[in-house]
Amino acid sequence: MAEKENEREFYTLVDEEGTETEFELIAETEYEGKTYFAMIPAGAAEEKEDEFCEYVILRRDTDENGEDTLVTIDDDDEFDNVADIFDDQFSEEIEYDGAN
Repeated sequence: MAEKENEREFYTLVDEEGTETEFELIAETEYEGKTYFAMIPAGAAEEKEDEFCEYVILRRDTDENGEDTLVTIDDDDEFDNVADIFDDQFSEEIEYDGAN
């Protein structure tokens, strides 16, 4: 379930044990016809203002009822390829302060 707050998107995810955790969407990408989301726990960006926040990667799938769901990626190669895409995106966003 997506919730928008000042252009930021938040999702409440439920794990296998039924625990709900709120995540913020920080990036989205397409790879081999599927959509992937990079997400961090809500509030992590503010807590680690000057640090890199670890993120999770989830794939959007459609369940048997036709509803969109976010699932973890079990295939190591698929995960590595998508992680490389996000890492490239995030490294392009970093502004370096320094003399040339």
